[in-house]
Amino acid sequence: MNTTAVRRVLVTGATGYVGGRLAPLLIDEGFAVRVLVRSAAKVRNTAWIDRVDVVEGDALDDASLDTALGDVDVAFYLLHSISTGAKFDDLEAAMARKFAEAAARAEVRRIVYLGGIANDDNLSKHLESRRSVGKVLASTGVPVIELRAGIIIGSGSASFEMLRYLTEHLPAMVTPRWVDNPTQPIAVVNMLHFLVAAARAADGVRGVFDVGGAETLTYREMMARYAQIAGLRRRLIMKVPLLTPRVSSMWVGLVTPVPASIARPLIDSLINKVVVDPSKSVLNALPAPVDGLLTFDQAVKRAIERTNAPTRWTDASRPWVAWDVAVTDPAWTGGTLFVDERQQTTVASRDEVWKVLSSLGGTTGWYGFEWLWRLRGRVDSVFGGVGMRRGRRDQHVLRVGDSLDFWRIADVQDGETLLLRAEMRLPGQAWLEFRLSNIVSASGGTASSTASSTAGTHVVQRAIFRPRGLAGRLYWWVLIPFHAIIFPGMLRNALKHAEKQAVA
Repeated sequence: MNTTAVRRVLVTGATGYVGGRLAPLLIDEGFAVRVLVRSAAKVRNTAWIDRVDVVEGDALDDASLDTALGDVDVAFYLLHSISTGAKFDDLEAAMARKFAEAAARAEVRRIVYLGGIANDDNLSKHLESRRSVGKVLASTGVPVIELRAGIIIGSGSASFEMLRYLTEHLPAMVTPRWVDNPTQPIAVVNMLHFLVAAARAADGVRGVFDVGGAETLTYREMMARYAQIAGLRRRLIMKVPLLTPRVSSMWVGLVTPVPASIARPLIDSLINKVVVDPSKSVLNALPAPVDGLLTFDQAVKRAIERTNAPTRWTDASRPWVAWDVAVTDPAWTGGTLFVDERQQTTVASRDEVWKVLSSLGGTTGWYGFEWLWRLRGRVDSVFGGVGMRRGRRDQHVLRVGDSLDFWRIADVQDGETLLLRAEMRLPGQAWLEFRLSNIVSASGGTASSTASSTAGTHVVQRAIFRPRGLAGRLYWWVLIPFHAIIFPGMLRNALKHAEKQAVA
């Protein structure tokens, strides 16, 4: 297919894991993008909403499909129904049939479908359904490029999140026999590359292609290597032949936030060998990434090096990256985060509050319970940490990268946001964030409009912690009573000080 002739693409499943990343990537690659979603509200807060054509409808509705597929060159089929119940395969077949017929009516030039590697004879119900969907999509004569992948490694992928939570939560675990079955995981950034390449492929390219990463590993090996990369102790994994997929999925649903309805078909698929057949390799038809395929370790590092806690500043200051958690991902993706949030308003202006908050630490201290802060610093020093002895370079000036007691200044937006990253020894990662905003006055103005309309400042203080393993979770739970004392008092006292300074 001539790339210059591809003017419009349709992305289904744009509220899902892959689709939510593919849509903005296609925009950046110069395609005109349309998305088909059941609810437009689910993509309303995405950064790319103003750059796509949104069609709200259902994949089983002919009118919705005709509208979505009209004047489309390439249609990405990224729909599945694995969480809808035992008869998900019937629903998937019905949706694929409707879509294929509508694509034929609209004279779509190509369908690109993301399925699952299915080279075994006795496939799981999930993989059998994925293979059947591909056949249905190709049944009406519209050319189809079917990319079959195994586990996709990226923050937000259900398969990866299951691996992440199992490894982080359980120092020791009993597993079924599938723990030693081979699989060929692929980094999400590489998967996205092949999807875009499929849209650009020449007219003669069609058929089924297996997509895999640089290495073939067992699930046991993936858990062991994840633990090593994440800085966890070696995991004890014992294989027990009596654990059925149903029992395994219930167990996964118990110890991880991945719902059992999703975990069940994923676990079912692990009974199969999910490895690329060289004769069907995608590299026989589509170009490899310029930098090559990522190794498992590289893909995992990208997935877990997501140091941006879900705060406003990251949305404004960081470019979108393919392996990050998207707005459209379920709430349980991205790993565990514990948050202690406090909010308070004050009559002091935002400038006055900022002046107080920007002088935290060092000789100023932390506005209450100084002995607890000093004790925490001494404990940190005893265990080889930085302690409180560093203080800060300038008591009144905040610079990104400067140390502040046992914190490091991660982000500053004057008068709006201060984000500190903890550098004390911890079983995890921690941040302390302050966000300031004006309070709308009764006259309808804002606190910054005129002196007479000043209504004060709203302050949000958040302590954020990403635990590492079971020790990290215990650490947070043990400190909850201390947080209940320290954090409310710190915010309250800091704002009182700002009010006193304003009066003076």
